[in-house]
Order: sequence, then C-alpha cells, then structure tokens
Amino acid sequence: MKEHRVFNANVYAERQKTFTLLIHNFDAHTRRIENGNRNTIKIVSIGEKEYNIKGFKLPNAVNQFVYRFFRKSKAERSFEFANKLLSLGIKTPEPIGYFEYTTTFLFKKSFYISEHLNYDLSFRELIEDKSYPAYEEILRLFTRFTFTLHENGVNFLDHSPGNTLIKRVGEVYEFYLVDLNRMRFHVMSFEDRMKNFAKLSPRDYMLDIMIDEYSKVYTAKTKDEIFERMHYYSYKFSTAYMKRERFKKKYFFWRKKKR
Repeated sequence: MKEHRVFNANVYAERQKTFTLLIHNFDAHTRRIENGNRNTIKIVSIGEKEYNIKGFKLPNAVNQFVYRFFRKSKAERSFEFANKLLSLGIKTPEPIGYFEYTTTFLFKKSFYISEHLNYDLSFRELIEDKSYPAYEEILRLFTRFTFTLHENGVNFLDHSPGNTLIKRVGEVYEFYLVDLNRMRFHVMSFEDRMKNFAKLSPRDYMLDIMIDEYSKVYTAKTKDEIFERMHYYSYKFSTAYMKRERFKKKYFFWRKKKR
C-alpha cells in the first residue's frame, strides 16, 4: 500500500517523523473525541502540545475508485479548506497535514492532523441550554460570524450545531470551524445564505434572534424577507430530517425482528 503525506511548510522534518509514527500507530492511541460509524478522532500529545488526528472511514467500493482517480479525499479537502479559511481570517484549529493510503486502483484510508483546541462550548450547548451565561450575546455574535463567512464567499455545507467551537478569551468570544471537508467557495446569494442556517436550530426563538441580528448587517433584504426564508429552510430541513429518522427506526426495527 502506498503512503502519501503532506505537511504545512512550518512543520519541520523531525516533527514530521513524529507525526508519521503517530499515524502508523493510530489504532493504539486511546484518547478519543469521537468514535462513531463514520470517523474516529483521537488526541495525541507531543511535548506540551496536543493534536487531533481524524481518521476517516474507509470509503465504499465505488468511492474507493472515485477518490483514487477523480476526487480529492476528505483529508486533503479538510487540510486545504483549513488553510483557505485562515487566509481569509476565519478561525479553525491550526492545520498540520494529511495522510492518504492507496493501492494501484483504489483509495483506502486517510487522516487529517490539526492542533487540538480547548474550547468552552459549541453551538449545540446553546440549543440545549437557554440559560447558558451570555446566551443571547453569543448567539448574536455567532450570527455575525456566519455573516462574515457569507461575505467571504464561504458556503460551509456542514454548518450544523457541533461544527462551530466557541472559545472565550477574556471578554471576547472566538468562533472556530471544524469538520471542514464539505465547503464551497463562491459568491453567496440570498437563498444560499438563508439555506446555510437550516441545520442550526429548529427552535423558533433562536431563529428569531438570528434573524434580528442578521438583518442588522445584511441590508440587501428586509427583516421580513429574512424571516420568511430562514424559517422556510429551517422547517424544510427539520421535516426532512424527521422523515429520515422515522424511516431508519422502521427499517432497523424490521431488520431486528427478522433475525
């Protein structure tokens, strides 16, 4: 199996060797952030610094061929998009590099390495806890952060509750994007902007705050127009999501009964 690895220019040779050994021993690392059906994220330490290694799930047979010849891997896209975001002044954990493993005709595993971020909360905590300190202030700042993404032509397709990490530095809240492999960079239309809020929250009171704040900085449309489209896309996503979940429960219930 062939190994392909790329590091940022500031990662010196000795450190590259250390990261390579960490990738080779990925399965042995025990500190995990996530170990789901799709990807596994582990925390590793080098000296006083901590890093995240994200191991992407092995693609299905068709995608192994597609990623081998026609499409960039999730690890490569994560790395490139992280550097692109930083060049635009948008925060994300510092990218280190990525690894890919291939055979002659198939793509196999890939890994993305970034600095570990000690954060205070994610957007998800705002959904789950309306009494969180400075709740409305953070939500309004997050809305302005999203506006900054839109103004810079960043269409973050996975703009969902777990993918923005929030860190408090003194009296300032900083926002960091993670899970970066699905992005498009283009001029964001009004519909693109409103659709980008769809996965964030099904709660009307949160949408109303975001609508109010977005209307202050995006003046091409009225507040009423923003209200109508943001609620429309949020409802559309939530409805589709609930239908998918009902289907999954029914399907897995049927599979379980058949055993």
